[in-house]
Amino acid sequence: MNTANEFLAQKKIFRLGDLPTEAPHPKTAQLSDWAKGDLARGLKVLREVDLDALNRILDLRAELGAFFASVAATLESGDRIFLVGCGATGRLSLSLDHLWRRKFPGSAQVSSLMAGGDVALVHSLEGFEDFPDYGARHLLELGFGPNDLVIGATEGGETPYVIGAVEKAAEMSRRAPQFLCCNPRPLLMAKVERSRRVLADPRISSFCLDTGPMALTGSTRMQASSVLMLVIGLALDFGRDVDGAFAALVRWIDYLSRQDVTPLEAFIVHEANAYQGGGHTIYASDEYAITVITDTTERAPTFNLAPFDNPHYPTGRHSLTYLTIPAAATAKESWRHLLAREPKPLEWPEIHPKTTKDYLLSFDFGRKALEIRQGLPGPLQVFEIDTAEKHLRLRFMGVEERFAVPDFGGSLLDHLTLKLLLNMHSTLVMGRLGRFEGNLMTWVYPSNGKLIDRAARYTEILLRRQGQDDFTYDEIVRAQFACKSTLSPAESIVHKTMAKLLGDRVRRP
Repeated sequence: MNTANEFLAQKKIFRLGDLPTEAPHPKTAQLSDWAKGDLARGLKVLREVDLDALNRILDLRAELGAFFASVAATLESGDRIFLVGCGATGRLSLSLDHLWRRKFPGSAQVSSLMAGGDVALVHSLEGFEDFPDYGARHLLELGFGPNDLVIGATEGGETPYVIGAVEKAAEMSRRAPQFLCCNPRPLLMAKVERSRRVLADPRISSFCLDTGPMALTGSTRMQASSVLMLVIGLALDFGRDVDGAFAALVRWIDYLSRQDVTPLEAFIVHEANAYQGGGHTIYASDEYAITVITDTTERAPTFNLAPFDNPHYPTGRHSLTYLTIPAAATAKESWRHLLAREPKPLEWPEIHPKTTKDYLLSFDFGRKALEIRQGLPGPLQVFEIDTAEKHLRLRFMGVEERFAVPDFGGSLLDHLTLKLLLNMHSTLVMGRLGRFEGNLMTWVYPSNGKLIDRAARYTEILLRRQGQDDFTYDEIVRAQFACKSTLSPAESIVHKTMAKLLGDRVRRP
């Protein structure tokens, strides 16, 4: 979306504010205040929202039986499963691919593809998710065949890239593709034409994992992606044993409800202070690198932060954090460690120059990454995440805490437990830095159609709170595009757009 006119000509397909996953959560309206002045309250409520979303899945036991059976039948026949997603759901797809290959070394029965290819794990590529043809093309290039199964994961239920891959699978395979989302089916059918097309297609099996609103408005990297990863992962792990899967889920929810998350307070304060003091961090992890990099990557578009530094393509703007995998000596080894397989770049330079293998391997997450980060201005702090005595161990700036997990050993529930902890941690760190207001992502970077709409809606909400409720959606979008061209890392797109609109109104004769 290069111009306001281009977006507005098709705005109907991106206006998604009526969907529950895009709505402000009533429990977290004061989240930014708690981040700065009451971390214990912020952590408590974030855990409540996680548990609310997870408990909703318990009611879907009967409905999900068919999904589990489809996954099991594919694996039992020796055929392949392709996990498809964009952004957060793309990263959860790569994570599940990783976990499968760690559990079954040498097996390629589970593969993953995300919009932009593997490099999008660490660096968002603008615009890819808006094109269904790209999803279909990517699927074919990976060798999808007539006996294979596609599982499409889309938090909102409307992502064009995922829909393109799912519809292509419906044309080609004898196995009905599975389409999982987190918004109610009737609402998607009524509001979103491309969703209606998929949900009404008799060749496609669809399931709604209704999570309700996100703790941070629209931030589907949180509850929605957690629930999608959980359900798909349980199906891969338990096969036809749905009772066993849901028994494990009940035990995990019980564990989470009793888990003490207040030890995260010290880590949140220290990391926020490190950035406010002009420093940087680097996360160090071997076993949990895929989960750590998912959380750290997703901070950039959510909070308008610099994406991961690439020493081969310097920009003069440095990422606040990075990842090092101590077990990896080279860039190639670090990618193999992250993915548990060889990387699969798209090699579509005619569409985007950053889809190539050369570009992907220019990111080095091995031991050399620590040396590179030490060369940045300001102090560098290392945040270590590893295992000790069957616990997750977090160490940072002299603080060490251990978290027990119910399914220890690098498995699905271990990684999901860490994911929930990191989501809470990073969200509240960003709140202390003022990177959201209330529970609105006011610093979101509008890099695609969905994010342009989000930023426009948040602008509209804040203007309304100031009694300025007569700006049209089109006016807000045009102002946003004008502001984006000069947006600096120190500015919020929402607040800059508001200032422009109000300033232009004052200056009118």
